[in-house]
Amino acid sequence: MPDKPSPTLRLAIDKDALAHNWRALDRMSGAANAGAAVKADCYGLGVDSCVPVLRDAGAKQFFVAHWSEVEAVARHVPAASISVLHGTVKPDDATFARATGVIPIINSLHQAQVWLEAGGGPCHLMVDTGINRLGLSMHEVGDPLIGHLEIDVLMSHLACADEDSAMNGEQLAAFRAIIPTVRHKSVSFANSAGIALGSDYHFDLTRPGLSLYGGIPRAELEGEIRQVAMPQAAIIQTRRLAAGDRVGYNATFTASSAMPVGVVSLGYADGFLRSWAGGHLLHGNAALPILGKVSMDMIVVDLSQAPDLREGDWVDVPYFLPDAAQQTSLGQYELLTILGSRLKAR
Repeated sequence: MPDKPSPTLRLAIDKDALAHNWRALDRMSGAANAGAAVKADCYGLGVDSCVPVLRDAGAKQFFVAHWSEVEAVARHVPAASISVLHGTVKPDDATFARATGVIPIINSLHQAQVWLEAGGGPCHLMVDTGINRLGLSMHEVGDPLIGHLEIDVLMSHLACADEDSAMNGEQLAAFRAIIPTVRHKSVSFANSAGIALGSDYHFDLTRPGLSLYGGIPRAELEGEIRQVAMPQAAIIQTRRLAAGDRVGYNATFTASSAMPVGVVSLGYADGFLRSWAGGHLLHGNAALPILGKVSMDMIVVDLSQAPDLREGDWVDVPYFLPDAAQQTSLGQYELLTILGSRLKAR
């Protein structure tokens, strides 16, 4: 087979920034150790690119959501360091966990029963303190099934850590009341934003995710967290518009005068959604405004500030997450996890 043509999309990962972010979050966790949430293919940035960096930076516990995510992570770290947030819903989940040494997070009495019937072993226990997603209800903590579990980490999850909400303190108080009633080895409560809430929320283990990959959910993290994801796209055609020419679907942009434009290999199939309309790409310090609507596979940009750009040249997508979130009205989590597979193709 001949060599594949060069891609017209690429995603640069700043591995030094990723390692820096873990170390910063570990330091901010005080006496607690920082783990690493690596679910959703490391929030869209790639397990093979990110997990070795996090491991080498010092992370020792890794969290995924689905059992299907285990295999990719286990290529880089011991299976016993991987925990699965969705727990033992089915008997084959428990069978897989026992065979591999991966740690299930038990979220309900049903999951506890499945795990114990499979033979049990080390597990974590999630207790719901108010977010009403996964987790054992607080009134179920005293059930005899829970007393039979071999719980390593007792955990809960904050609902409003990215806000100055009274609910943070309410959940903390509820969790503190539960801790003495459950036999366990260590305690975990804080995600990225929870780390920034302070030492009361840190306990023994923190579970940063978003901020590892450049997200800044609270002001206290500003200056601590560096940008990790840097998408780039190639110009695949240049042209010159005349006054009155229109651009894209529904002709939402009309040129008021002659102008150079570029067609860029990037669209909503790559996670660059139509909410970017009205924004810009970058070439060095030059802003390249987006003209008209975002299409599935391409956008058109104004090259007036960079008229020397040619077909095959690369332009940058401004992906500093707080700014991109403000521009698009998308969440920082969404901006990472929607990045399409073509950006990561090799």
